[in-house]
Amino acid sequence: MKAAFLAIGDEIVGGLTTDTNSGFMAGELRALGVQPVAGFAVPDDEDAIVRTLRRALEEAELVVCTGGLGPTADDLTTACVARLAGRPMVRDEASAAHIRDIFASRGMEMPANNLKQADFPAGATVFPNPTGTAPGFVCPVDVDGRTRHVACFPGVPRETKRMVAESLLPWVAARNPGQRFASRTFSTFGLAESKLDELLVGAIDPAEARLAFRAAFPRVQVRVTVHGAPDDDLESRLDALESVVRERLGASIYAGGDEGMEETVGRMLRERGLTLALAESCTGGRIGDRVTDVPGSSAYFLLGVATYSNEAKTGVLGVSEQTIEKFGAVSAETAAEMAAGARRISGADLGLSTTGIAGPGGGTEDKPVGTVCIGLAWEGGTWSRRFTVPDRGREWIKGQTAQMALDSLRRWLIDPNGPK
Repeated sequence: MKAAFLAIGDEIVGGLTTDTNSGFMAGELRALGVQPVAGFAVPDDEDAIVRTLRRALEEAELVVCTGGLGPTADDLTTACVARLAGRPMVRDEASAAHIRDIFASRGMEMPANNLKQADFPAGATVFPNPTGTAPGFVCPVDVDGRTRHVACFPGVPRETKRMVAESLLPWVAARNPGQRFASRTFSTFGLAESKLDELLVGAIDPAEARLAFRAAFPRVQVRVTVHGAPDDDLESRLDALESVVRERLGASIYAGGDEGMEETVGRMLRERGLTLALAESCTGGRIGDRVTDVPGSSAYFLLGVATYSNEAKTGVLGVSEQTIEKFGAVSAETAAEMAAGARRISGADLGLSTTGIAGPGGGTEDKPVGTVCIGLAWEGGTWSRRFTVPDRGREWIKGQTAQMALDSLRRWLIDPNGPK
């Protein structure tokens, strides 16, 4: 099966919102043996949507759309698919009841136009939306005597991801019963996509499995996909391939699947019975925010402070004024004392710190924008290091530094005596 993707919305075409749905869905469908062949973006204009759908159906048996399923006048996707398919709109009472229940549970009066979201082209299969008011659907469309399909989902990524997993993927898999596909994804950090490709050259026979890479800042993912007959033992084949991938990539793999670095580190801390405190400067609390995004993080996370000024570093964390005067606030020496201070004032087993120059100003010849230092402290020792990351903007530097800090902690947890 070939698939094309269509992102609908003025905000997408105008550059106000980035389409992340299409790339996500392409990756998920590729694991089922679906070949992505084209991607499109159109504004909230009925003629443009219908015209682009026709164009996409020339390329693919399945067109997957996101956006335009809301209750307002500029949400046109469903009506456009009905027009293209030559089918009347009909109301799905189960979807209407779900929408009413959502408003009732929130103690809100439902605007009448929300019921528009329960109307679908006749003959469409409705995909429930467990977390929002806009259901999805898939509708057959006749193209030159052949039946093709248009599947539609909301533009909200968190809603779409769950609906794709629970509805679209099973629907696609059921249409190819003679073949099964299985895949494993490995999340890595510290190596560029090109380096990962180089390390895996010759590791996997293309006849045995498909190897794919996906850069999803701040990580790069490697996916291995195998296929076979319904009774083939695909998991055993994946076990063998996983061993090869892990041998080649080593500690650069921090997790299987989509697990975030903060989840990996949290799990390791919990397993070892260790607690953590954070002292952040250039990341401004970003690491603490990520750590506390993990349910149950109160079991191991004790303290997070954003000691941005030199006075905060000395007054709160006890960093020596002489250290800052001699080495600077952005230095490995200061980072080490920050980590030790966070550990001391919190009583945590481990202290982790960051300090750096996120830009756009503040850089010098010796310490350009992108100079960051990370520190780690534990009972009986400290470690710190200075890094220079590419200047790709303030947000990127802060995000990369947070990931580097968590990765440094992860590697220490793997081997406290090994290289950091």
